[in-house]
Amino acid sequence: MKLRETKDGREYNEVVSNHPKGHILQSYEWGLFKSTTWQPLYYIVEDGDKPVGGLMLLKRGVPGTNKTMLYCPRGPVIDFHDKALLSFLMKELKKVAKEHGAISLKIDPDIEIEDKEVRDNLIWLGFRQKKETLNFEGVQPKFVFRLDISGDLDEVFKNFHSKTRYNIRLAGRRGVEVVKGSRDDLGDFHEIMVETGIRDNFITRPLDYFQNMYDVLNPSGYLELFMAYYEGQPLAGTICLKFGGKSWYLYGASRNRHRNLMPNYLLQWEMIKWAKENGCTLYDFRGVSGDLRESNPLYGLYRFKKGFGGKFTEFIGEFDYPFNKFQYILLENSISAFRKTRHFMHSIKKKLKG
Repeated sequence: MKLRETKDGREYNEVVSNHPKGHILQSYEWGLFKSTTWQPLYYIVEDGDKPVGGLMLLKRGVPGTNKTMLYCPRGPVIDFHDKALLSFLMKELKKVAKEHGAISLKIDPDIEIEDKEVRDNLIWLGFRQKKETLNFEGVQPKFVFRLDISGDLDEVFKNFHSKTRYNIRLAGRRGVEVVKGSRDDLGDFHEIMVETGIRDNFITRPLDYFQNMYDVLNPSGYLELFMAYYEGQPLAGTICLKFGGKSWYLYGASRNRHRNLMPNYLLQWEMIKWAKENGCTLYDFRGVSGDLRESNPLYGLYRFKKGFGGKFTEFIGEFDYPFNKFQYILLENSISAFRKTRHFMHSIKKKLKG
């Protein structure tokens, strides 16, 4: 076996998109999109002349040092049950880490919690499992809803909760119209996103973040912006991604006014239909909280996504591989302190606004 670095996006995507564990966050384009703050590195794993997997590593410098850290979002795209493959890959990644001065590698693979064998394999390799979380403390959501759309769409619709079906029809009857947006519509989308962030108390990305994402992913057909209008005015918007027969609901926002028109329900249905039309067999609603108590402020998000009949899915979570254990501990302490400071400042801003 060998690990081969590549800069050929078409070759790399061909391998990753056709793998059962292929993911948009491991695509060549996602690396390009993140290249404003990270350096993407692309590798193909080969057994003889046959590709058996791939991985996109994101590299970032550690402030105040000449060291770096590596992150492999929703990857590597390999068979985690193959211990020989895993052993080979880690041996090669240690060489990559040495070349790039990496202190550690973080992964959060697309593996469900029930797969104990993969967890055991990672621990056996020397990975450290991060602390279990219930909300959105990790880099990627640990809990999602996933909907199988491989069958007939009429059957998919019938399996929605009755209230969900009612709200989708209600939005249509009351004159909500969903269309595919263009880059020019990102301004409206971002304005609605800021309004949503204030209402639901989360930090929003700047407009140029979404513009960059659109510029990189839309020309390849991997991203679509959907906008909901009522009486000619933008009411809500969403961003949907697709790659390798799978689709992901990435961002969504809605105005404070006219929420009774249920635009978010119709948007989801239109995105599901778009995903199906483009050959996808899986629709991922992305993150929800793992705290399923109705008193949880995030319970409404869970209830909304649950209404579409998908499978509540928990991933195995984040795992870190320390290439230098002492430097890794220092790095983790630094990251922890930064997050606590950021959380404190966010709390202060919230109180001042309140």
